[in-house]
Amino acid sequence: MRINKSFSLVLGSLFVGLLLVIMIINLFYTPYGENVMSITERLQAPGSAHWLGTDNFGRDVLSRIMVGAQTAFLVGSISVAIGLTCGFIVGTLAGYVGGWVDELLMRATDALLAFPGILLALLLVSIFKPNMFQTIIAIGVLSVPAFARVIRSGVLQHREADYVRAARGIGAGHFNVIFIQILPNIISSIITTAALSFSTAILVEAALSYLGLGVQPPDPSWGRMLNEAQGYLNKAPWYALAPGLLITLSVLGFNLLGDGIRDLRDNVNRGG
Repeated sequence: MRINKSFSLVLGSLFVGLLLVIMIINLFYTPYGENVMSITERLQAPGSAHWLGTDNFGRDVLSRIMVGAQTAFLVGSISVAIGLTCGFIVGTLAGYVGGWVDELLMRATDALLAFPGILLALLLVSIFKPNMFQTIIAIGVLSVPAFARVIRSGVLQHREADYVRAARGIGAGHFNVIFIQILPNIISSIITTAALSFSTAILVEAALSYLGLGVQPPDPSWGRMLNEAQGYLNKAPWYALAPGLLITLSVLGFNLLGDGIRDLRDNVNRGG
């Protein structure tokens, strides 16, 4: 049973670890410049010179994939940080204060959830000039409700617990109660939500870039690479296969990691 429960965690960690290794290597080395073109080498099949082949401009696909990994992690990390920060403020206020504050904040969260995620991202990005910064802000806003709901639920669950009442009884202030007493007990739920939100961020960034509203050329993005490759599927299938596979592994890896952390937390809570 424990092996089955840990399978998602192990497999997710392997996928995410692989992507992290690609990103770290890219900080120090890429086989070619990601934007270096060579018309005489366009749409070359994978070989010793170009391990994943070249694109329609003769650019090395492997180099662009590696830089695209950095873009995906940058967008995911900052957008999740934005969602976590805003969601923590909203969820903590709603759960800890309660009353009309809770009602107001949760209705605003419900209103945000009423819009389909990708449509809301398209709206937010389309209002301004499409670029990486706008993409990060849009995805960050999308992730706020998930964090707000999880944190509110955790605060509501623990705010009247015996240990919290005891802390208040010896003079603990609101800061102590929230950050010292309650937060450590809901941190695993927050980490799980962060992992799942990270996978959503990568997928939404790829979708926006595919539509031309995310990372702008010539900067590499997995979604943008898929858009450029769709006209060459018959002639150069490797061009679409590489970014598509990386998007799949990223989303699958973070989802498995989130599921694994949740299973591990449930197992600990049950004393199993």
